[in-house]
Amino acid sequence: MAIAKAERLMNLALCLLGTRRALSKRELRGSIEAYMEASGDEAFNRMFERDKDDLRELGLVIETVENLDGETGYLARRDSNRLPPITLDAEEAAALGLAAKVWQQARLAGAASGALQKLRAAGMPEAEDTYEIQPSALEPRIPVHETAFEPLMLACRDRRPVVFDYRKANAARPETRQVEPWTLECWRGHWYLAGWDRDRGAERVFRLSRITGRVRSRAGAFTAPVPDVSTVRETVESWAGETATRSARIRLRAGCGYPLRGRATEVREGSDGWDELEIPYGHGLDAWLVEFGPDVVVLEPAGLRADVVERLRAVAKG
Repeated sequence: MAIAKAERLMNLALCLLGTRRALSKRELRGSIEAYMEASGDEAFNRMFERDKDDLRELGLVIETVENLDGETGYLARRDSNRLPPITLDAEEAAALGLAAKVWQQARLAGAASGALQKLRAAGMPEAEDTYEIQPSALEPRIPVHETAFEPLMLACRDRRPVVFDYRKANAARPETRQVEPWTLECWRGHWYLAGWDRDRGAERVFRLSRITGRVRSRAGAFTAPVPDVSTVRETVESWAGETATRSARIRLRAGCGYPLRGRATEVREGSDGWDELEIPYGHGLDAWLVEFGPDVVVLEPAGLRADVVERLRAVAKG
């Protein structure tokens, strides 16, 4: 069956690449033996649509045009499906190979491997894989543990609205959010989604680990324009206090909270098993401190202490 499908895809690709005008479904069905043997129009349509999507997934640019009679046709122009000359040197090829190793997520690993194969077939030089010859204790990886990552990645790519249940850090229960997804961003080991929140009518950033349940796709086009460059990283940093102009004073249990210690502007070691830290204070710091649970006590300012206590009480209520 796999051989039959590969042959069918090859025949379809040759038909689309070998024509100067768009071919209709009817013409393609009469030119490819496997389509002629399909049992009925419905079976043919399903087979053709799957094959067309598979070819596009493999990188073939297929255009959909309408002829003078109003009939939809398909073609793949040769100039649109030809790579320019590859001029990468060995170091650049090695960098691409290293970047392809970063992804551990199954779908992206396959896409990265396929892209490298296409570049090598087009003349990219083979790079000596020093990471295989001399294994290193440190190797680049981008882990993806959240089940919401893959459906959101596809929704960002295909520009499809989504619906999911989201639990804010200070909320006892999740609430439904309708979002037009723009991009995914990894920041400090956590994945975030930037997009347009339809219910609030504004840009929002969502942490994937707080999405509960299944991400559901919705039909229809986006209602808000997608920015050329999403500022999700800057937005997340500002929410986490990275652009803070004030300071907060906290007590931190000895041997705990190393991310907090890394950001501290001053650390005073205590003799009672607790250290005192000065850290930058900005919007969202309360949500970050809550993640350290009983290992952190806020001393000042009083407003930050009250926000942290409120969040902890909401979590305790469940």
